[in-house]
Amino acid sequence: MYLTVNNAPTYCYTGGKPFNPAQPTVVFIHGVLNDHSVWILQSRYLAHHGWNVLAVDLPGHCKSEGEAPSSVEQAADFIGALLDAAGVEKAALVGHSWGSLIALEAASRLKDRVSHLALVGTAYPMKVSPALIDASLNDPVKAMTMVNVFSRSTLCAPPSALGPGTWVYGAGMALGRRVLASNADVNVFHRGFVACDTYAGGDAAMQTLTCPVLFLLGAVDQMTTPKAAQGLIKAAQAAGKKHTVVYVPVGHHQMTEAPDATLFALRDFLRT
Repeated sequence: MYLTVNNAPTYCYTGGKPFNPAQPTVVFIHGVLNDHSVWILQSRYLAHHGWNVLAVDLPGHCKSEGEAPSSVEQAADFIGALLDAAGVEKAALVGHSWGSLIALEAASRLKDRVSHLALVGTAYPMKVSPALIDASLNDPVKAMTMVNVFSRSTLCAPPSALGPGTWVYGAGMALGRRVLASNADVNVFHRGFVACDTYAGGDAAMQTLTCPVLFLLGAVDQMTTPKAAQGLIKAAQAAGKKHTVVYVPVGHHQMTEAPDATLFALRDFLRT
């Protein structure tokens, strides 16, 4: 469905179910050079099991208009405006990679309006190599190739990932090209990486959360390594936040490499 957020049409995939104000809501937030489709299994399951789903295309990405966010903070403000536009008083936030930082910052700002926070493939600081930032600007196809190799523990999809024979590398490249081409005015690849690299508010955000947190990490993730999430996990521990850490034996794209394990971890967490 489309919502008008900050005066711009914004697309939210609802998992094939109409929005029902009587049900709880979960917002899915994608990462750099992705869109709502990366959450296809998880969003459809929850939509058919008692949840409203808003799997959003961030502004300036694919089906959503508006200015593409240039910082985590700007994107977090968008999430608050999205909830207002949908008439949602309280929601769970699920974010992957860059989306995890957006979800974290949004949860710290929205406080009691967020019931659960799930950080999938997260890291803080989420530093991006200068070579990759440069390539995302000057040679996007080369950068896409690097990301799609580094993001996977295997280039051959397991049987449960989207369907037997699915070519996850080819699908990732096709999605990246589509997202990049969707915005003729802004290189959302480069802008997203810079936003990740420069975000400095993670520790402060963790201090002000009022909801439980799930850290859902790929054990062999080369993009946001499990080690790079430990500082944020320790910050949650030090602040006395209720939190859960789950490792799945895959790389950065947990949603397609371990779709069932990712879904079940989210499902169980959202039940708490």
